Amino acid sequence: MRKILSVLLSAVMIATLATGCGSSKNPDTAAPTNAATDAASATTAESSAEPVTLKWAIWDKESTSYWQALADAYEATHPNVTIEMVDLGSTDYMTVLATELSGSGTDFDVVTIKDVPGYATLVQKKAILSLDDYIKKDGIDLTKYSGVTDQVTVDGALYELPFRNDFWVVFYNKDIFDAANVPYPTNDMTFAQYDELARKVTNTEFGSQIYGTHYHTWRSAVQLFGVLDGKHTILDGKYDFFADYYNMVLKQEADGVCRKYSDLKTEGLHYSAAFSSGDVAMMNMGSWFIATLISNLEKGEYDSSLCGNWGIVKYPHAEGVEAGSTLGTITGLAVTTAADVPDESWEFVKWVSGEDGAKVMAETGNFPAIMTDEAMNIITSLKGFPQDEQSKEALAVSNLYLEVPYAPNVSEINSALDSYHGSIMSGEMTVDEGIAAMEEAVKAIKGN
Repeated sequence: MRKILSVLLSAVMIATLATGCGSSKNPDTAAPTNAATDAASATTAESSAEPVTLKWAIWDKESTSYWQALADAYEATHPNVTIEMVDLGSTDYMTVLATELSGSGTDFDVVTIKDVPGYATLVQKKAILSLDDYIKKDGIDLTKYSGVTDQVTVDGALYELPFRNDFWVVFYNKDIFDAANVPYPTNDMTFAQYDELARKVTNTEFGSQIYGTHYHTWRSAVQLFGVLDGKHTILDGKYDFFADYYNMVLKQEADGVCRKYSDLKTEGLHYSAAFSSGDVAMMNMGSWFIATLISNLEKGEYDSSLCGNWGIVKYPHAEGVEAGSTLGTITGLAVTTAADVPDESWEFVKWVSGEDGAKVMAETGNFPAIMTDEAMNIITSLKGFPQDEQSKEALAVSNLYLEVPYAPNVSEINSALDSYHGSIMSGEMTVDEGIAAMEEAVKAIKGN
């Protein structure tokens, strides 16, 4: 299906980051990079000899290391180009950007695409260019993005190229498994094996509780298990394929294998606090948490005796589904229809989203959309990354499916599914009632 070998730490090595679900993750910070220095010695890409300034829309410039690193590296190999970054902030970034691009006289040349619903809005507003002619002219090999670009193609046209990718893995606490004399999770687990393993390490004795697994309150932490077969998406309108996973998690709640959704909502317990407390054996979470975990252990904000001996494995999968199938989110770049210098803007988009940009992303501790051996080596050699082979292999993703694929009404669908996920998990509705309500809501949204 869609093959991807997408890797690389999605966050920073110096500061902790928070994250959200179903959209681009919050900013990262990282150790200084030598990417710009390396890039300066590379062959300068073909470009106009005339001075060019590209105005680039971003968010959280001061707390996100890769923005400046990418700009510096590009300017080093394109001395006639100046990258002018405009920070629109991370709060409601895509809404603010859409407003900016709707106004007369906008002068953005390149814009960062934070999430698919926002991308859909910009496409519908005709605010960004189709990149197809450029891709064809320059012979861009879209297979390097391993199917992700297919999922954001609109009526046969592609309006963005991804430069960053985050995907879901299973974090696990090795000490808990060692204490229970239970083998570690593996990179090839069915959901039945995953459930069995979680139950083996669970301890429900008061004062000595160990939770075999943990689910954050986002719907993606449960519901999107159902799209890993590549046959379904959240856009389907029929959602019976969610049922087995809701039933599995609710049964785990009832048996004390995981914390209850209602308790998590009441307490406001963050997933990072749950894992770092040392009483969670496994937790499915995005790759962005890797750097947070490394950073907080290094700074002493997490107790290493509780969660310092950790590893990661690939997502569990249904019978017959290839191991390494997982969920992901992308961050991309687009050229605006108002760009004064669209050709030069495209050159920047192509560079950042290509192998040169991938190296910069890796050196700043982030996952690029294109994986290279060099980038893989940079990531796995970072101080604090688990050195067992299984954790390294977990970064090799075979099939990546976007949490939120493109559709004109994807934002409304996303909201409806979020709402009824909460109803099911809080016990306000049964699984069947919640799924029926989702289907009715999405039917109304789609008008069919």
